[in-house]
Amino acid sequence: MNAPSAHAGPDPRHVSLVALPDAVVSTLTGIFDVMNAFALMGLPGTAARPPFQIQIVGEATGPLELASGVPVKVQRAVADIDSTDIVIVPSILLGPHGWEPGRYPRLVAWLERMHRRGALLCSACSGIFLLAETGLFDRRDATVHFGYARQFSAAFPAVPIHPERVLVVSGVREELVSSGASMSWHDLVLYLIARYVGATGAQEVARMFALQWHQDGLTPYIVFEGRRDHADSDIQSAQQWLDTHFPVANPVEEMIKRSRLAERTFKRRFTDATGLTPLSYVQRLRIEDAKRRLERTEVSIDEISWQVGYEDPAFFRRLFKRTTGLAPGDYRKRFRIPDFARA
Repeated sequence: MNAPSAHAGPDPRHVSLVALPDAVVSTLTGIFDVMNAFALMGLPGTAARPPFQIQIVGEATGPLELASGVPVKVQRAVADIDSTDIVIVPSILLGPHGWEPGRYPRLVAWLERMHRRGALLCSACSGIFLLAETGLFDRRDATVHFGYARQFSAAFPAVPIHPERVLVVSGVREELVSSGASMSWHDLVLYLIARYVGATGAQEVARMFALQWHQDGLTPYIVFEGRRDHADSDIQSAQQWLDTHFPVANPVEEMIKRSRLAERTFKRRFTDATGLTPLSYVQRLRIEDAKRRLERTEVSIDEISWQVGYEDPAFFRRLFKRTTGLAPGDYRKRFRIPDFARA
């Protein structure tokens, strides 16, 4: 690490922002700029010295082309870093074959070494795939982009994953930090600033960059897709029928009748195949359709309730909030295209 400055104030915490070919440029550079804002913009409310010294690190110094084809400059090689305070692995783009373990043994070994020497290990979005290779997250709660949750669980079954959570802090020293989908890196950097600089510093940065905490969690953003990666043809047929018939009255009874299976047998096989009971599966399909209608139409909430299969609007409202974390009206306000963006 660099020699301490002669200026007054505590030494800045060294932040190692890991660059690897799979990294997403927007996350990497966004994290860099926001955490560097104290030094770059001279934000008030902190000591004379900026609280963070952030560097882009990687396996070798020099230009590195990231997943989008945009190059960044790796400022320091991890082999030359004996200690650091905070390590952040930004979002990575998984290829068609998913995460390929064992591609970065030097980075994984360095991450393990930095952790032993007291570093905080952080991931943004899918960066948790690299961190999980250390084994340090085994039996430790974490989060990941919900679009990668199944792939992550298949690759690292020992890590309890919570894709609906924005930020998860684990470890005996609270030294394992993961953030969820895409732009929740905002929450990660604001958390780190609040933790090491204070609430006032985090609020100042949030104002400067117009960042918002995702205080409602990520559940409202998750699109339900029923599991199809099973070999039960009877249940697959029932799912296909449900895709277009979920609003009908008593869809579970109709599925059982169409399957010609005993009720108990059908329900057991459906739950085993999809991970949800038939009723829960129907509810998720109905709520997902209601979400699209709230986003794209001006139809009243009561009318949408009827359109997706619920005669009792009050029940629909309760179910919608329990499923998405937001009331229907709040969901519409959050996700509809604003007037100024409409044609």
